[in-house]
Amino acid sequence: MKTLRDAGIGETVTVTKVGGEGAVKRRIMDMGITRGVQIYVRKVAPLGDPVEVNVRGYELSLRKADAENILVG
Repeated sequence: MKTLRDAGIGETVTVTKVGGEGAVKRRIMDMGITRGVQIYVRKVAPLGDPVEVNVRGYELSLRKADAENILVG
C-alpha cells in the first residue's frame, strides 16, 4: 500500500485508511485527515521532513512519521 510519504509533489491522493494507535491516530484525525478526504501534496522539504499538504482547504505540515501512518490511493 502507498502512504502519504510516498506521494509526489503536485499529486492529489485520497485517504484510504488512517493508521497509528491512540493519541497519534486521534491527532491525525483532528487535523481533518479522515478516510475519503483528498490531499494535495504541495511541497516536500529537501530531506523529506516535513511534507506540506492542502487538506480541506487549508495548508498543513506533517512529519514523515505521521505521513507514514496515512494510507492513500
